[in-house]
Amino acid sequence: MQKTEKFANNLKKLRTDKGISQQQLADMMVVSRSAVSMWELGARLPDVSMIIRLSNCLGVDHSELLEIFHESQDESSIIVVEDVPLLLRGNIRMLQEELPDMSIFGFGSGKEALEYARIHTVSIAFLDIELDDRMDGLQLARELAALNGQTNIIFLTSHTEYLQQAAYDHCSGYILKPLNRERIRHELNNLRYPVRGLGRFLRSPLV
Repeated sequence: MQKTEKFANNLKKLRTDKGISQQQLADMMVVSRSAVSMWELGARLPDVSMIIRLSNCLGVDHSELLEIFHESQDESSIIVVEDVPLLLRGNIRMLQEELPDMSIFGFGSGKEALEYARIHTVSIAFLDIELDDRMDGLQLARELAALNGQTNIIFLTSHTEYLQQAAYDHCSGYILKPLNRERIRHELNNLRYPVRGLGRFLRSPLV
């Protein structure tokens, strides 16, 4: 049995033994349900940081998952950074509805998001500006751009006073909360940098 298949089967067993649905685990992990589905199908493998989060959510020792884990091929992903858990889960779910087959990950702090971006390719980053930690969204955007100059930065905020700075930093988009499907569609169709394969996931225009 290949390692990917072994990991997939083990993850599914741990989840079902706990009586947790894929959607519930996705909500706990702050990722899309399709990400969990891909892991359990063996189509993709989570990275090490996701393994640790999975272990915590499932209440098992890290080694139980790490021992059958090997590094996966890096792939482009979308991240959402928002320090209000309820908003973060809602934004993840809304993006999943528009992009059901894309890898979408949520983070509650700039530091956690930056750690992820250091080892993965981030094609689009939806960033709250006034984050409740030592790194605000503007600083995080600059750090992400330094790691990958082709990352599309889309600010998601309740404040208009950062528009000038966002334009100066050449961000891809600026959305005033709350996020909605129309704004998601607009920003994804007007990205500063192209994202391979994104077009085939976009649905027909809203009517």
